[in-house]
Amino acid sequence: MNKYKETFGVDISKDVFDVHGSKKGHDQYKNDETGFKKYLEELPKGSLVVMEATGYYHYRLAQFLYKNGVLVSVVNPLSIKRFIQMKLAKVKTDKSDAKAICEYALINEVPIYNALTDTQSECLQLFRLLDTYLKQRTATKNKIHGEAVLGIPSKFVYRSLIRNKKQLNKEVVAIELKILSLVKEGQQEQLTLMSIPGIGQKTALFLIVVTDGFNKFETASQLCSYVGITPTIRESGSSVRGRARISKVGNRKLRNLLFLCSFNACKHNKACREVYERIVNKGKSKKLALIAVANKLLKQSFAIAKSGRPYDETYVSILSR
Repeated sequence: MNKYKETFGVDISKDVFDVHGSKKGHDQYKNDETGFKKYLEELPKGSLVVMEATGYYHYRLAQFLYKNGVLVSVVNPLSIKRFIQMKLAKVKTDKSDAKAICEYALINEVPIYNALTDTQSECLQLFRLLDTYLKQRTATKNKIHGEAVLGIPSKFVYRSLIRNKKQLNKEVVAIELKILSLVKEGQQEQLTLMSIPGIGQKTALFLIVVTDGFNKFETASQLCSYVGITPTIRESGSSVRGRARISKVGNRKLRNLLFLCSFNACKHNKACREVYERIVNKGKSKKLALIAVANKLLKQSFAIAKSGRPYDETYVSILSR
């Protein structure tokens, strides 16, 4: 039996958001402050509002409802997609999606949303901007190289590209310093993550921000599942023997950062190097070994964050199991 007075499924698009209540049925509101306030006024007390994680669109509504005391759940879009496929639905509209989200929440235990702090929100915006500038800088470097290959590059074009690269370098440094200062203000002790061989400053800062200083997780296994680097087994009967893969249902950016860190960790982190060599010596692929190293790094990070101590091989090996 559902423990909430009423459950609402919300499907959000750029201009509007469709709502389906377990008792009230369908309704639609503008996806702006006016629409948010109108929906809040009509929302019965003790209700649960469930929506998919859809980037910028869901974030504004989820934050607004949370700050006004409404219970909110943000679920993985893949879960909803699989649920709709399981029902063999033939209709795909915003209205039908809102209803499907509501039905999913009625029969499944959904996680309750914890709003981002102002610091987390600003840091995540800074990380997104940093990624944009890093891509632009790489493109500019490639363009400079391409112009030089021509043999007789235009001086005006070449100088313009050089100025652009210098400006991007300044912006990247400024953003990195801003993120570091924000994290230092609230979670200075968590910066001990950078003492782990293989974990760079950017990865450490991103880990601290997205996990709210690791307060969202009680165990290292929960953290690994969140990131999506836990193995999934594909076996059925005697005929299906699929290759084990990582789940990939989690934070893709963090997963990519950890994978890049695993290369250095194999060289400088004793515990990670042992994991890598053990897997490779068994005849497994190097990529699989690097994923295992990323998993090990994440467990080490969890142990360091919870203990508050700098990296120590013996200490981490006990706490990160």
